[in-house]
Amino acid sequence: MNEFFNWLLATVHSVDPTLRVFLAGVAMLFETSILLGLIVPGDSVVLVAATAVSGPVEFVSLAVAVIVGSLAGESIGFWLGHFFGPRIRRSRLGQRVGERNWVRAETYLERRGGIAVAISRFLPVFHSLVPLVVGTSAMRYRVFIAWTVPACAIWAVTYISVGAFAAGSYRKLQSQLQGAGLIFVGIIVLALIVIFLIRKAIERTEARHMEPPDEPEK
Repeated sequence: MNEFFNWLLATVHSVDPTLRVFLAGVAMLFETSILLGLIVPGDSVVLVAATAVSGPVEFVSLAVAVIVGSLAGESIGFWLGHFFGPRIRRSRLGQRVGERNWVRAETYLERRGGIAVAISRFLPVFHSLVPLVVGTSAMRYRVFIAWTVPACAIWAVTYISVGAFAAGSYRKLQSQLQGAGLIFVGIIVLALIVIFLIRKAIERTEARHMEPPDEPEK
């Protein structure tokens, strides 16, 4: 088993660091813009890229790229919503999201304002939908981005830390334990479970702010 993980980590590490950081940033740009976050697994790309982090400089470089990519993607979503929001909503891709999600995102933004912008970064569907909805609202871009920056920074540091810690732990133990690969997988799985549970807790807490008046939460 260790042979497989040695090959996997070596393969990721063999990618030019600049290219690796660039690809992670681009993946986040796509994940957070134009509803592509519904199909582009930016979190997986960041986790994989983070396994090659071997020092503070690489950690910071990757974090900056992920944050910048996220902000660029959310900014694109904002301005597309500002200029083409209704058209995107009526499009085939917009309809795939579901009218109910559009209404819930609008209701959430109306009730929670900037807090909705920040929290939506951690919620499925909403992380790519809310920037579009904000673009159609009265919220100004500078207010939107002020709430988005800390949320993107927390997201980036969390995912990069998980990937880097899992890979670092494996490298320290792989020469001592035959099953070190299980520890690597266990750390990733445990972290993803914790993130999933936190997301669910946030969804449950915030759900009452998302339901329109004529459709009370069940």
